[in-house]
Amino acid sequence: MGLPHPALRTTAVGTVSAALVAGAAFGLAPVAQAAPAAAPPAAGSAAARFVDIPGDGGTVLKANVFTPKEARQGTKYPAIVLPTSWGMPQIEYVAQAQRLADSGYVVVSYNSRGFWQSGGEIETAGPEDIADASKVIDWTLANTPADPAKVGMAGVSYGAGISLLAAGHDKRVRAVAALSGWGDLIDSIYSGRTQHVQAAALLGGLGAVTGRPSAELRRTLKDFLASDLDKEDEMIAWGAKRSPATHLDEINGNGAAIMLGNAWGDSLFPPNQYAEFYERLTGPKRLEFRPGDHATAEATGLLGLPNDTWTSTRRWFDHYLKGEANGVDEEQPVRLKSRSTGGYEGYPDWKSVGPTRKKIAMAGSTTIRANADSGANGGTAILSNALDQFLKIPPMASVPLLPRRHTAVWQSERHTTAQRVRGTVELHTTLSSTKESGTLVAYLYDVGPLGLGKLVSHAPHTFHGKTPGKPFGVDLDLFSTAYDVPAGHRLALVVDTVDPLYIEHNPSGAQLTFSSPEADPSYVSVPLREQ
Repeated sequence: MGLPHPALRTTAVGTVSAALVAGAAFGLAPVAQAAPAAAPPAAGSAAARFVDIPGDGGTVLKANVFTPKEARQGTKYPAIVLPTSWGMPQIEYVAQAQRLADSGYVVVSYNSRGFWQSGGEIETAGPEDIADASKVIDWTLANTPADPAKVGMAGVSYGAGISLLAAGHDKRVRAVAALSGWGDLIDSIYSGRTQHVQAAALLGGLGAVTGRPSAELRRTLKDFLASDLDKEDEMIAWGAKRSPATHLDEINGNGAAIMLGNAWGDSLFPPNQYAEFYERLTGPKRLEFRPGDHATAEATGLLGLPNDTWTSTRRWFDHYLKGEANGVDEEQPVRLKSRSTGGYEGYPDWKSVGPTRKKIAMAGSTTIRANADSGANGGTAILSNALDQFLKIPPMASVPLLPRRHTAVWQSERHTTAQRVRGTVELHTTLSSTKESGTLVAYLYDVGPLGLGKLVSHAPHTFHGKTPGKPFGVDLDLFSTAYDVPAGHRLALVVDTVDPLYIEHNPSGAQLTFSSPEADPSYVSVPLREQ
């Protein structure tokens, strides 16, 4: 079994704007360890200052503080705490913090421990990071005109995860906006029991360049990339401790109003796990999905440019911290943006997305050989789904030319009307292998008249400990999406065994056979929005 290690791209940038765009949108980070100087605030804007905040155990956290301009003596203001993203400096949120402060908030943004000039080591949203969030709230209430009854937290990526975890451990957190974050860390980078190697390598590389990974993180990442099954339970326990889903009872008990935002193609934290986490929340909540990849939906807002995600964030805080009657609590709480049309759709809950299902039969028996990339794949982390977001160019493959020696293909009839795929595509099949372990990757393509397939969704699946030659059932959820298949096109399910996004577990010479027993037929179930 090979372990693909994609190149980790880093870049030096000369301006704050370039650093923010590169870091948030494309997974890049400046290589210098010194925090760049902040641009002077514009005339008439909120007051800003850099401070050191003592975190858990006295660890120094570098932070900046924005207060409303000409704050009145004795007046208390709602406060928002912003932990930085993985690998980003403390100036990440300057534009949004300025805007929030101008509208009447105290805003404290701090560099998460272990990164840049903050002290400590990277604990990957561990107990120290949760304790840091409470320490920052303590400092904010003691040193700014913040209202202790109106405290919110928000963040992108790593900051989102820390904000959700803090909402389960600190009852003072009354509202959260968690953008491009995770509900279940294991179901994010180990979904289908398959290591998401590009995602893990990107996080590990950025951590090493911009911070100081803890010994625990280095060991866990090494075991993860080495596919050490003896350490699997230990790695799962490590991830569970850092997953908001594990702390769901505490989060629900504390009752914070929680807004979740993510991208359909998030390479680090796929949308399925966020949707599942959302459904289990019992307090005020909102779920937003948009086209793009990890943090690309929020990236332009970090420069202060118009941005739907940050607009929703401000409206969320305006209602749940300021008490403004802006209608955000009366709107459909699940808000989706189509990859195809760019239009928004509202739903009362996640279960109402794609209420109609159409099955594509996977008839017959098909055997494929493993260990070869057929040309069908999920693209490149960050880049491919960003192209889909901005240019509507998803990963593509010529379905008729895919080598049938290494791919299994099933196609629907040509549709006479557009098929609006919404939600989670489900695959059910019977599989047997010549080896006890293996990996398959399933892809759903929109296939045009000339056979060119545009990727609608995909997901990996790995199995271990199976008896060679003995069939077993496989149920696999593909990553959720919102995509319109034009009239005259087909849907095609393609299965192969190698994708650069993932570590494969097929021993050399392995063969996989897909069958459809009469008593348990194989199929793909596609969720559709009604016309």
